[in-house]
Amino acid sequence: MENARQILTRYWGHAAFRPLQEEIIQSVLANKDTLALLPTGGGKSVCFQVPAMMKDGICIVISPLIALMKDQVENLRKKGIKALAIISGMSRHEVDVAFDNCTFGDYKFLYLSPERLSGDYTRTRIERMNVNLIAVDEAHCISQWGYDFRPPYLEIERIRELHPDVPVLALTATATPEVISDIQQKLGFKKENTFRKSFERKNLSYIVLYNEDKVSKMLDVIHKVNGSAIVYVRSRRGTKETALLLQQNGITAEFYHAGLKTEERSLKQQKWLHGEVRVMVATNAFGMGIDKPDVRLVIHLDMPDSIEAYFQEAGRAGRDEKQSYAILFFGEEELKSAEKRYEISFPPLETIKNVYHAIGNYLQVPLHAGKGMSYDFDLNDFASQYQFASLVAYHSIKILELDGYLSLSEAVNMPSRIMFQVNNEQLYRFQVQHSTLDYLIKVLLRSYTGLFDEFVKINEKEIAQRANTDVATVIRNLVFLERSGIIEYTQQTDKPQITFTAERHDKNELRISKESLQDRKVRYRKRQQSIIQYATALHRCRGEMLLHYFGERNTHRCGTCDYCRSRNKLSVSDEQFDFISQKVLSLIKLKPFTVNALLREMKIANEDHALAIIQWMVDNNQIEYTSDNKNELKLPE
Repeated sequence: MENARQILTRYWGHAAFRPLQEEIIQSVLANKDTLALLPTGGGKSVCFQVPAMMKDGICIVISPLIALMKDQVENLRKKGIKALAIISGMSRHEVDVAFDNCTFGDYKFLYLSPERLSGDYTRTRIERMNVNLIAVDEAHCISQWGYDFRPPYLEIERIRELHPDVPVLALTATATPEVISDIQQKLGFKKENTFRKSFERKNLSYIVLYNEDKVSKMLDVIHKVNGSAIVYVRSRRGTKETALLLQQNGITAEFYHAGLKTEERSLKQQKWLHGEVRVMVATNAFGMGIDKPDVRLVIHLDMPDSIEAYFQEAGRAGRDEKQSYAILFFGEEELKSAEKRYEISFPPLETIKNVYHAIGNYLQVPLHAGKGMSYDFDLNDFASQYQFASLVAYHSIKILELDGYLSLSEAVNMPSRIMFQVNNEQLYRFQVQHSTLDYLIKVLLRSYTGLFDEFVKINEKEIAQRANTDVATVIRNLVFLERSGIIEYTQQTDKPQITFTAERHDKNELRISKESLQDRKVRYRKRQQSIIQYATALHRCRGEMLLHYFGERNTHRCGTCDYCRSRNKLSVSDEQFDFISQKVLSLIKLKPFTVNALLREMKIANEDHALAIIQWMVDNNQIEYTSDNKNELKLPE
């Protein structure tokens, strides 16, 4: 482990590992299949990056998040570590070059999306590599019991067969006991081996606010709690409207959603990260991989679909371990919205088939072709052309993803890339014959390195400035160089992409099981009910409820959630409170009681404590007075 600490200090600048990182790394170095459960901000990436640096060969990292892959590759390269990612939007030749560099070069990390694993071509290329570790990020995606199941993750076990002696490290921040077991089974662990840091966040106060006037209460909270904040809403329109409202009330705010252009999203994110704006109002498209430690407040104006999603988003507050708050607003309208989301999330089978057929026509993919191909995809334009409601089209695509027909990636900025296709001697002859392009070629060679070995990101605007010309001329000349066989040139794109994970079928050939669809509906409903129960619970510590959901049993009251804050005012021990409150509930369950009758029946020595607890139970809607007799107490309807 001394070598591991030296690598940690050299590349990451830390003198010591965080809790559990060292044990996880030791397990990996001992060649053991390992599952690591670390909360958001727990330092998961170091757990595979450090041991991979210690071993000969390359680490393959499977991740479903393109933006996160790109960020990690950039961060590794800044540290002088050779890494690359193969993602949708790359040409076949780009992919070939990338695989060649991983096989014959000295690259240490190859990031792949799970969809990339399904083809024989990828498996053949991976088989030739000297692989030292397989890291599986967001590992809960491999489990059908998880909240974000992705079938392409099931291909990972087939990749393991190519390198049976190479260990796998699975990492996740959210997994129930059922999912923990399923991950290890689906990844073919030789022996169960889990390292788990408690999900308890002692500095994070979980609060549910039952307030119909969300707007005024949100403003009140943001004014009272200093520091950076995230406000989550469900709709894109809601992000813009809420940000404008905050601005009108003197709070600096930006809005963020997946429909914005990548450059605009990046600019807004940077402004928030650097403290130029205080509040980011966003859909759940925002937050993955964001390392901002000083977020003091995460507000959910709208209820998420699951406890897993809520826990992950709320966990972006207080990563510096200072006091922070996660606030969930809840009202009757949330129940109606939840029911509506449930209905719209599962379109009829015929609709799903029609959407699939329309996508094939929209992208002009021939029948029995397209497997492994990626296409730019504008959901709103598609829905408009084929007269589908956008949400219906989106959820149909999600079901088609689950059945392994196609996948939809998030929008991600893919800068322009070039690579020379000729050697130095051939390039020199071309420059002599085309003197008007000589200066541009020299600018490219002076501005970028590695142009003969790999595809290199370029910026046409910067090239134009250095070449004393305009961007349009640079692009026109780069296109000419490509047509002349001198370079391969791929222009910038920032659109989402559809990838066909299977060849295009006739819509009547689709095999979408009604039983499987019904099973998914049941699991979705179960997760939805769990977050509703969390929001409506009046008699339990919020922190304990979250920990119990993720399988932790030896827990204690957090002392800082809305329930605990109310409880703390009673000045009675937990043992006293539990004993008296349970006694009250067991008696009232039989019949209504007056307060005096309750006290006589319970025979509690300290009646003041008993009265305080009874009043607290009334105030918190655990018991209520009967309508016909204001002195009698009963259980709520």
